[in-house]
Order: sequence, then structure tokens, then C-alpha cells
Amino acid sequence: MTEEARTNEPQADPAVSVVGPDDGETIVLGTTRMRVLEDGSHTGHRLAIAESVLAPHTQGPPQHRHAQHDEGFYILSGTVRFTVGDEDRDATTGTLVMVPPGTPHTFANLTDQPAVMLSTFTPDLYVQYFRDLQDVLAGGRPLTPQANIDAMSRYATEPATDLA
Repeated sequence: MTEEARTNEPQADPAVSVVGPDDGETIVLGTTRMRVLEDGSHTGHRLAIAESVLAPHTQGPPQHRHAQHDEGFYILSGTVRFTVGDEDRDATTGTLVMVPPGTPHTFANLTDQPAVMLSTFTPDLYVQYFRDLQDVLAGGRPLTPQANIDAMSRYATEPATDLA
């Protein structure tokens, strides 16, 4: 039996993961506070989930493409501006934005109010990217565009330089 087949079979005694409202790993990246609800360790690395609070006037990462994972964003409150290629879309409370591999995208909170979104990463590949960015800041280095690009490159992600 292949490893892939084993991970897709139901477990005899599956462990249930429960993350309460004050639980989860917190990652602070400038004006964004992320709470990792599932880092993939309970899903066989098939899915990761994070809640992010974007302070007012928060710029997101450079527009980029993921080669190996889907990314989903469900807006819990506020308005988040998504740029997909050369098109801007404002996503308000209750909106789901799904970004398949290869699609250039970024996001920002351009409003005067905080925005909260739930993000999914399928598979969980990209959670470590946020940890790497936090390590850059913890090491006393600035979170420059190049530091962001360097971290992205470790997780099958590249900037969408053709749209810069």
C-alpha cells in the first residue's frame, strides 16, 4: 500500500482537535495578527486554517502565485480588497474568495476599520511561511519586500513580477 493510500484511509481511533477562542498559535506580522487554528498536524497536512485580523490601512504581501496549494479567504468582518492580476475586488463580510494554484493575488485592508478573515491552505504548506516572516522580525531584521520574496520561495510561491 502506498503512503498516500494509508493517509486517506479512516483512522481506527481518530483524534479530534478542538481550538478554543483563546487558543491557537499567534503570529504577529506588523499590523496583522494571525491565529493558527490548524497547522496541518491534525489533518495529515491536507489542510491548515488561520484567522487573521488586518488593522486599518494594512497592506498585504506583494502579488504572488502559489504553485502547490489552494488558498481560501472567508471574510468574517470588515472589507478586504483583493487584487487578482490587474482586477480589484472588495470582499465584504460573508464573502469567500478561493485562489487556485497559479493565480496571481494579494489583499489589503484599505478601510478605517479592522477586517477579520479566515484563511485555508490546502495542503498546509504555507503556514510555515508566516512563521518564517515572524522569525525575520524576531531577529531584528525589517520585513522588506525581498525578505518576503525569499520566504515565499521556500514554499513553492513566487512574486507575480509580470504584474508589478
